[in-house]
Amino acid sequence: MTIDIIKAAAVLGALAGIGGAVFGLVKWILRQDKQDEDIRAIKEEQTLICFAIGACLDGLEQLGANHTVPVAKDKLDKYLNQKAHDIVPERKKK
Repeated sequence: MTIDIIKAAAVLGALAGIGGAVFGLVKWILRQDKQDEDIRAIKEEQTLICFAIGACLDGLEQLGANHTVPVAKDKLDKYLNQKAHDIVPERKKK
């Protein structure tokens, strides 16, 4: 009788452990999906900000602010161009 109770407790303990592990895994996967959505939103926002900064620098250059504005605009354009080409091969790998 006591051996049956011990066996039942062991089985229940094992099932609880497995259930907890499965629950933890599901929770982790859902959190990863949320992080992916957040990262996508941040990337879109950063892209918009970079293009807005580029437009501002272009406007300043047209108004005659020629000290560091052309240098900054060139650096931003080169950076955006390099990042655009770095992202494309990563998409093809997936």
